This record gives sequence, C-alpha cells and structure tokens, in this order.
Amino acid sequence: MARHTTFRFCLDPTVEQHAVLARHAGASRFAFNQCLRIVKSALTQRRTVPDTEVPWTGFDLINAFNAWKKTEAAGRVFTVDADGGVEVVLTGLSWRREVCQQVFEEAAADLGKGLAAWSDSRLGRRKGRRVGFPRFKKKTGGSASFRLRNKYPKGKPAAIRIGDNDRPRSVTLPGIGAVAVHDDTRRLRRMLGKGRAKILFATISCHGGRWWIALNVEAADLHPAQQHPTRHPDDAGGWVGVDRGLSAFLVAATADGTEVARIDDAPKALAVGMKQQRRLSKSLSRKKKGSRHRKDAAARLGRHHHHVANARRHFLHLVSGELVKTHDRIVIENLNVAGMLTNHRLARAISDAGWAEFARMVRYKQAWRGGQLIEADRWYPSSQLCSLCQERRTDLTLADRMFTCPNGHVIDRDGNAATNLARWGHTHPTDPRTPKQRGRATNARRRDGAGQHPRVGETSPNDAGTDVHTAPAA
Repeated sequence: MARHTTFRFCLDPTVEQHAVLARHAGASRFAFNQCLRIVKSALTQRRTVPDTEVPWTGFDLINAFNAWKKTEAAGRVFTVDADGGVEVVLTGLSWRREVCQQVFEEAAADLGKGLAAWSDSRLGRRKGRRVGFPRFKKKTGGSASFRLRNKYPKGKPAAIRIGDNDRPRSVTLPGIGAVAVHDDTRRLRRMLGKGRAKILFATISCHGGRWWIALNVEAADLHPAQQHPTRHPDDAGGWVGVDRGLSAFLVAATADGTEVARIDDAPKALAVGMKQQRRLSKSLSRKKKGSRHRKDAAARLGRHHHHVANARRHFLHLVSGELVKTHDRIVIENLNVAGMLTNHRLARAISDAGWAEFARMVRYKQAWRGGQLIEADRWYPSSQLCSLCQERRTDLTLADRMFTCPNGHVIDRDGNAATNLARWGHTHPTDPRTPKQRGRATNARRRDGAGQHPRVGETSPNDAGTDVHTAPAA
C-alpha cells in the first residue's frame, strides 16, 4: 500500500452525540492553547534563566501537558462537610476523563508542527510564505475540529471501524461510540474487507452547521486496468498542454495544435451566489453583537459559504478526474496565483475559478494513475508565442481573445497557449520541476504549485509524525 487518500462523510449524530463531539473539539482547542501557554512561559523564563528547557516538539509538548493536567495549577475539586472541613477530592483537570486522551495528544502534536514550521521559515529552511508564530485559538473563530488516531490492538478490532454491528452507515470512534453517517460507506467498507485499505486516523470537524468526518486511509494502488500504460523511454511524445483561464476554464491541446478538451461552462459558484451572500452578510451586520439572532445569522452565512465551496470542489474533481483518465502526459503552467490576486479587478474571478486547487488535484491524481505531469516555467510566454511560427507578441491584453502574430496567423488565444505548453513537454520531458529564472520567484500559496507541502490525506504518508527541532535561541 503506497497510496494515501481521504474518505469524507457527513455525520448524523444524535443530540447527545452532538454535545460529545463539541466537547471533544473544545478539549482539543483547550489543549492547544495550554501547550502554547507553556511554550510562551518557558520562552519568557529563559530570558532570565538561560538553562530553561522549552518544550518544542510534539512529543515534548505531550509530556508537558500530561504533567500539567494532574497538578494543582490545572484545578482542584473540594468537598466541605457539615463542620466546615475542606477536603481535596481531585487534583488536576476534573473533566479530563470525559474525552478521549488522543485529543490532547493530537492538539499538542499540531502545535509542535506549527512551531517547527515557524522555526524553519525563520531560518530559511522552509519555502513559500513566511510562517508566523502560532496564536491562541478562539472559541468563536475558525471551525471546531479534533483528530483521533486508529489503533490496531492484537486480537481486538480496530479503534475506528466502519459499518460495525450491522450498521453499514455508521462509524465507531474511540471514546465516542457508534455515530450514524449520512452518506453511503459501501466503497470504503469493500476496500477494508478485501484488505486493500487501512484507516490511519479520523479528523472530525464542524462546517456549515453539520459535523463531518475525514478518514485518512492508506490504500493499495489502483488496479492496473485503471493505470496508464508505461511508455518506452525513447518515446517523447503524447504530451497535452492544459491552459487555465477565466473565459474558458480549461483548454487542452496537443503539440500539433489539435484541441482535445475545452470547458467553457464553469459553474462560478461564488459569482452565482453573490446576491445571496450580500443579503446574508447585510443581515448579519444588522444584528446586535453577542445576541442569539447574530449567532443564527452567522450560521446561515457559514452554510452558504460551505455550499459555494462544495459546488466548486465538486466541479474541480469532475474535470481533474476526467483529464487524468484520458491523458497520461500533461503539462500545466506554474502560475503565481498569490501574485495574481493582488489585481483587485480579477481577484474574485481567479479565486472562484480555483486554479490552485485544480493543479493540486491533477498532480496527485496523475501520480495515482502512473502518469507524468510537469510544470512549465512560470515565465514561459505560452500566451505570447505563436504556435505556428514561434513569433512573439508582448502587447497582448486580456481583451484579446484571438492571437494574431506579425506573420498573419490568427489562432484562438487559449488554444495557442495550450499548444505551446504541449511543446514544452516535448522539449523538457525529463524536468521534474522547472528551474527558476530571472531571480527569485514569489511562490504561490502552499496549496498551489512549486514548493508545496503535500496535503495530508492524499499524497503524503506522514501526518502524525513530528520532526525534531530545537527551540530558537532567546
């Protein structure tokens, strides 16, 4: 098993289970904040006492939190008798046994990854944008979530199970029990039953007023019939260039100019729902802060954003899946999406198109099927070169949808760019990643292109492990 994927289901918990899930999410946030408080206190103390040890890795933070939660600093429970005598009944967190202990450990591991990312970014060992120091999590900000590991004890069933006790649409979680699932789990159950999949951990989160579970699965490779055939090493052809745009979401063409795919009717979920978003945002702004009506208005706006994101993600999965099924050699552009978003006239349309997410999906799906994918250089003028005579024009504007070269050739602009990208594959077939030119490039966001750390659950086998890093000098 060398493929990592994620199965995401919508949960249908009872009222009691809803409270239990919220309690676990709150415990995860509490553990993260407490571990961060321990780190900051140690860093402050080290200014006066240089020998003070700062817990920095996930393992050290887990030990520090486990030691703290049993001390008087975490709390005490008293009993008072009729004579006024006071007796300490419990020392430490009184509610620590009401939640699964893995929640505390995973929250500490997450903070360890955040500290390592900040340290690496500060020392220049990490590509991409500068990473800031971890901040405390707020109860009202962000989405509630927690993570549970799956354990496989000898002679006993796994801790996280699907379809247990003759309930196909259910998931059993440690410390929580069996929770009903709204979606069909047949595909995952078949893979688990045949030994072609193994659940590593589960991430439970609340989005749009509903609870969701994402199961990170280590699965076997796709069936050979679903993989691309291996090409001969001397075969340098078969490349297909993919040009992403706004008027046409995708245009794919071969090196000889043959257009093999064109998608013009992208859903544009954000633009379609903008009228409703404005109405919900206006309704939220009119509610009194801290009131129940404001909380309900914020929930309605959150559900709308969740619906828009789901519509966009569904479309991207359909297009990327069909593209990698039909083409084994793909060339895409290494777009600087973060830089493009500074153009406030096009930022909304670019974000709505989801170029970065589409490139990420094509990248890991092509790897699953054994295909090849390369990224053309960020400064490669695919839209400015004539695919027929290689003459270059530098005066093109976004309004020019037809490419007219000085020699009189008139070609569709998007098809011309896709053809040039396909030719890049013929001339650079062995480049695993395009070298940077003209100085240092500004990388796009981590979810896009160069310098990206693979998102756990799709192509990265590592998630729970933490690297060993040392705390920076005071």
